[in-house]
Amino acid sequence: MKKRTKIEPIETSSLVDKVEVRLLEYIKQNKLKAGDPIPKELDFANSLGVSRTVIREAILRLRTFGIIESKKHRGMILTNPDIMNNFQRMLDPTLLASDTLKNLFEFRLIMEMGMADFLFEHKTVKDMLELEEIVVLEEETYFNKAVFSLDKEIAFHGKLYEMSNNDTLKKFQDLLLPVFEFVYMNSSDLLSKEYEYSSGQFVTHRMLLDNLKVGTPETFRTAMRRHLEPHFDRIFRK
Repeated sequence: MKKRTKIEPIETSSLVDKVEVRLLEYIKQNKLKAGDPIPKELDFANSLGVSRTVIREAILRLRTFGIIESKKHRGMILTNPDIMNNFQRMLDPTLLASDTLKNLFEFRLIMEMGMADFLFEHKTVKDMLELEEIVVLEEETYFNKAVFSLDKEIAFHGKLYEMSNNDTLKKFQDLLLPVFEFVYMNSSDLLSKEYEYSSGQFVTHRMLLDNLKVGTPETFRTAMRRHLEPHFDRIFRK
């Protein structure tokens, strides 16, 4: 039987897409660093055999992502892109699909479970006093409740992100707040009734704080998992 020739996929990338890839390859192959100049549009156009319009559009994309910027008297230079700023442009819950929102919320849960070692390594007396103030304030109005108001949740968990001493993690916390708020406000099944915890007890912010005082990263992770159990249950049961 005659072997059939494999059908190759149709190239769907636009000319601008291809030029963008080539520009990125140029940057990597020449090992350019932030602050290094890059060739002018005309030089790129001559080298790649395309119009300056195409080059300009490809460079505009790289500028949008913060990879390239124009400096007075220097022309175009390579920059250190602000990845958080790029995320922020896209993290509008009203523009994201439900699956994307779910994945982002899961990402937040993963981060909160994974920060324990950093909290114990970097916690200070000042941090613990500030957490104590947050917990005392919420206990005045939400004593023995399984669900706090959104502002109390943000205050406590936001302080934990700050205590991690990781700038990127702290920025992610700020970026994911709209997602957290959106999912929280749409968790009517959790907010409308008392949730039955597997251990029979809700792990409060007070308990998490006490664990930070005398526990270990391992015990804190266990406590945090129990604290977040309704959210994990809501995700895994669907």
